Amino acid sequence: MASTTKEVLTDLSPIIKVYTDGTVERLFGSPHVPPSPEDPTTGVSSKDTIISPTVSARLYLPKLTHPTQKLPILVYYHGGGFCVESAFSFFDHRFMNLLSAESVALVVSVEYRLAPEHPLPAAYEDSWDALKWVCSHVLDQTHFEKDQWITNHADFNRVFIGGDSAGGNIVHNIAMRAGSESLPGNVKILGAILSHPYFWGSNPIGNEPKEDIEQHTVYRLWLFVYPSAPGGIDSPLINPLADGAPSLAGLGCSKIIVCLSEKDLLTARGLVYAEKVKKSGWKGEVQVVEIDGEDHCFHLFDPQTEKAKNLIKRLASFISH
Repeated sequence: MASTTKEVLTDLSPIIKVYTDGTVERLFGSPHVPPSPEDPTTGVSSKDTIISPTVSARLYLPKLTHPTQKLPILVYYHGGGFCVESAFSFFDHRFMNLLSAESVALVVSVEYRLAPEHPLPAAYEDSWDALKWVCSHVLDQTHFEKDQWITNHADFNRVFIGGDSAGGNIVHNIAMRAGSESLPGNVKILGAILSHPYFWGSNPIGNEPKEDIEQHTVYRLWLFVYPSAPGGIDSPLINPLADGAPSLAGLGCSKIIVCLSEKDLLTARGLVYAEKVKKSGWKGEVQVVEIDGEDHCFHLFDPQTEKAKNLIKRLASFISH
């Protein structure tokens, strides 16, 4: 009898597995949940929208104090190593409701295409397109139907981008692109939130593994999601500190907050990144938050702990001040 066991082509447990027949098994993530007209915990309303044939988003509108209130707008990119999770997943939906309420900001949480079906740079292109779509709402004439929440409530002098893990990596790369390419209506990004950003490279920093580094999941994951990356693991897209990477002085925003956790393997590199930005000649303001005793993106998995609540408050004050 023929064996029905499928052969594994790529095993990146506990994140994702790909089989020789092309099947993709996503091992990590939370179930998709619908948007809600009014979240019972926060009072935030949410709805889904289609931006383009490849990009959609979930929008979050906090409780308004008056009907024409203008709010900061946050374009957010979820984490998941470019290959798992979703803007529509339970973890992200819960976190966006809390952040929108605390910061009183209109949030656009972007659903970009995932690897391996859509290897990078697909997610970068989708993320840039989503930001352009948001900014296009300032123009009088557009080739699409404008979203009323954005038209009525977005303050385009207070545009933020944010993301966690792979989403934090996207934020860095979007900010770099915004430094050299103008956005519709010449909108400027005020601030960028890099939460536990996914950066890596061939030269270990801090507590990163020193032996067999090519076998480490964090290393293998990048080559899995972007097999054709120019420079491999030292592509400036994953390693902004690499030799020959564009100067960090080119970041196209006015302030940055980098959030890191003590036990996270990505923290040492995140700290060096923040230092390099400060020393690059970039004219903006850099804030660094390091949370003791916590691990990678802890606030998404349990936002009710004191430390998670404090981090959400800190992010909210970054957006509202």
